[in-house]
Amino acid sequence: MQNKIYVWEVPVRLTHWLNFICLLVLSFTGIYISSPFITAISSEQYIMGWMRFIHFVTAYVFVVNLVIRMYWSFSGNKYATWRSLFPFSNEQITKLFRQMSFYALISRKPPHEIGHTPLAGIVYSLLLVLCGFSVLTGFALYSLSNHGGIMDLMFGWVFSIFTIPVTRLIHHLIMWLLLYFAILHVYIVLFLNSVEKNGILGSIFDGYKFVETEKTK
Repeated sequence: MQNKIYVWEVPVRLTHWLNFICLLVLSFTGIYISSPFITAISSEQYIMGWMRFIHFVTAYVFVVNLVIRMYWSFSGNKYATWRSLFPFSNEQITKLFRQMSFYALISRKPPHEIGHTPLAGIVYSLLLVLCGFSVLTGFALYSLSNHGGIMDLMFGWVFSIFTIPVTRLIHHLIMWLLLYFAILHVYIVLFLNSVEKNGILGSIFDGYKFVETEKTK
C-alpha cells in the first residue's frame, strides 16, 4: 500500500523552478555577451546593452532566490532542512554507499528515499559552492564597469587573486558545469521516476510523493 506524502513545500518548488529559469537566461545571455551571435542592423537596437541588462537583472534574481532557499533550509520541513544535505549519520553513510552501488550498476535495488538521498545532498552542496563562485566571479566582472563604486568595493578584490581573463574563464566554465548538471539531473529524475514509480517527477510540481507504507515508518 502506498501513502501520499507532502514532501516539497511551495518555497522549495518555486526556488527550484526559478533557479532553472535563471540558469537558462543567464546561460543564453552570457554566451551572447562572450561571443555575440546576433547581428544588429542599427545602433538603436541596442542588442548587447539589452543582453547585459537582462543578464545582470537575472543575476540579482538568482542571488535573492539562493538566499530564500538557504533561509528555507532552516525554516522548512525535514525534507528541506540543511541537515538532509550531509550524510552525517551511520545510516545515511550506508544509504550513500548503496546509492553509489546502484548508479554504478553493481546493485539493482534503487535507493528509495522520501526526500533527498545522501548522494543528492552532497551534489547539491557542491552545486551551491559552484553557484557561489559563479556569483562572485560574475559580480567581479560587473565591477569593472563600476570603478570606485559599491560593486568595485565589494567584488574588486577578486582580481587580486585572479587575473581578469582567468576570472572570466572560471565564470564561463561554471556555466557549462551547471548546464551539464541540469541535463544529468533531468535524466536521473526520469530514470528514477520509471524505476521507483513513486511520483518523483510530479512531486516537483505538486509537492507529493507516493511511498510504500513500511518506508514511512
